[in-house]
Amino acid sequence: MPDPPIVIAHRGASAYLPEHTLEAKALAHAMGADFIEQDLVLSRDDEIVVIHDIYLETVTNVANLFPGRNREDGHYYVIDFDWAELRQLDAHQRMDPETGRAVYPDRHPPEGATFHLHRLGDELELIQELNRAKGKRVGVYPEIKNPSFHRGEGRDISKRVLSVLNAHGYKDKNDLCYLQCFDPVELKRIRTEYHSRLKLVQLISGNLWREAEFDPSNLGKTVLQIAQYADGIGPPLGPSDTSEDEDDYLHWISLTKLAHDRGLVVHPYTFKKEMLPEGSNLVTFTANFLKRTGVDGFFTDFPDLGAESVRSVRDQP
Repeated sequence: MPDPPIVIAHRGASAYLPEHTLEAKALAHAMGADFIEQDLVLSRDDEIVVIHDIYLETVTNVANLFPGRNREDGHYYVIDFDWAELRQLDAHQRMDPETGRAVYPDRHPPEGATFHLHRLGDELELIQELNRAKGKRVGVYPEIKNPSFHRGEGRDISKRVLSVLNAHGYKDKNDLCYLQCFDPVELKRIRTEYHSRLKLVQLISGNLWREAEFDPSNLGKTVLQIAQYADGIGPPLGPSDTSEDEDDYLHWISLTKLAHDRGLVVHPYTFKKEMLPEGSNLVTFTANFLKRTGVDGFFTDFPDLGAESVRSVRDQP
């Protein structure tokens, strides 16, 4: 009998607490996530900061605390701040920079309790300690963010990330770690230049086809290319995929079979209430998707509902 799909907590339990805070990660662990995601960016003094963007203003109070530290484009870049400065920032729910309003207004409010940024090593130690305390085997799912930007700044983010992962015991395919990136050139480099034995996942977006010269009309060829250096793919869940139209499922069934035939796992992103039509149930939708497509895991902002979906599929005759 195949293993049940894994639940990957997208930026932690980000539907309930501010994304990429240690509190959101601890909650995801308690809610039954199998893996917890970490987006990674370098600070000026080479600390690996867990944050989704290479800039700060959408999820912190950086403009209030460090006015005038933005670049000409208006952004406050993580790489322009030392860790001693970054740790002073308050973290909050993601805000739309144009409107100043919460991206997900029905989630936790941007004001209230105080949260902070943290480093990759801090989170790895937290998850490992929670595993020991609770007798669990929850894994990590780091993403190297925008390696080309870091290279332009004279930094090798992948080298630093691999060093910290290895120091915490994440070294090969048997360890509870998937390392992901949108940049295929960087993933190939991690495999060939740094000879990493970790499980690598090629994230897919609309830009990937163009940047990597993949052919979107030939999925078989694309999957074959990715299988030369990676262990899995992370395709996006598009708006049309939430209609539960049979043709949408056929696309996912075909993609999953092609990937499995090449030894790749399939971990789509991101399952959340806000993507569904009004009145839809996330647990029901996710369970149906998992059962019909055969994917190996999925990212969700709601790890508790994700775990419930997996149980629903497992308990069905």
